[in-house]
Amino acid sequence: ERALPASLQANCGNSGTTLRILAGALAGYPLEVTYFGDESLSRRPVARVVEPLRLMGAQLSGRDGDRLPPLTVRGRALHGIDYRSPVASAQVKSCVLMAGLRAEGETRVEEPQPSRDHTERMLPHFGVPVDRTGGSVGVRGGARLQAAEFSVPGDPSAAVYWALAAALLPGSDVTLADVCLNPTRIGALKALQRMGADLTMEIKESSVEPRGTLRIRGGAALKAIDIGGEEVPSLVDELPALAVAQAFAEGDSRVSGAGELRVKESDRIETTAAALRVLGVDVETASDGWAIQGRSGHPFSGGRIESHGDHRIAMSFSIAGLASSAEVVVDDTDCVLTSDPSFFDSLGRFQE
Repeated sequence: ERALPASLQANCGNSGTTLRILAGALAGYPLEVTYFGDESLSRRPVARVVEPLRLMGAQLSGRDGDRLPPLTVRGRALHGIDYRSPVASAQVKSCVLMAGLRAEGETRVEEPQPSRDHTERMLPHFGVPVDRTGGSVGVRGGARLQAAEFSVPGDPSAAVYWALAAALLPGSDVTLADVCLNPTRIGALKALQRMGADLTMEIKESSVEPRGTLRIRGGAALKAIDIGGEEVPSLVDELPALAVAQAFAEGDSRVSGAGELRVKESDRIETTAAALRVLGVDVETASDGWAIQGRSGHPFSGGRIESHGDHRIAMSFSIAGLASSAEVVVDDTDCVLTSDPSFFDSLGRFQE
């Protein structure tokens, strides 16, 4: 193996995924890495990866009692563990599995509900055997990654915004090609279908990651739905966008079991609710979700939305402006660049 420097600094920007997964991937190497990021990332919890990595033999330290970044990981010889994660988190699962590749013996992760499964799909494609048994997934240490080609499909989380836009506007017809249709990633699209949106998904290829075509036509009346329980891990990042759909729908909708929203780039329960209220929507919050009184297709009010530097809030309520009776202004939209640099250009074409 190549000689590695003894100490590194890793700027993860706004990406909690980068911090948590990279911390596991490098934890078995003999080096010290400090992971840090922007103001938003500095508020994101890291204790959920500190615990399993410590159990495997790594040394870690963070801010505020090892709860927050910057996080310093001092790599050591690792041993495999059988870890039962208290949260359904693909980031935690991937962190532990990547550390397991450098650990002695088997490393296995069990979750309370299935989370997104890109890591366990991709590892075999790059030559690493993965054992999926029941609700757990495991790898054995010592496996070597092998080079392979892979074409990355479109992000279904990004596709949700255009599905929402089409669903809000009668007469619209949007087709998105080569979108990832992994079953663990399309919860929000299925939720829109349950609400009555005219949305179809056609899988064109199923090797490694299922992918295909997504088509959404506007004009169908949206109905209220409740979201909670095992459904949440497959759509947690898309809940602000779904809140806009719930607000536009007929009837009262609820979200529960989504306490994870409070530790995203913003407290997405409160920032979503505040934005909805600006648009004239009646909404009540709870510790793990919200209750929304739908407007039965009546346009939203206009107003100024605070994004709080959260790209999901900025994009969701920019889309809401398409169905508003007055101008909607979203503050601090530079955060969208971390997710989709072409978002506002695409939104402008959508309005033409």
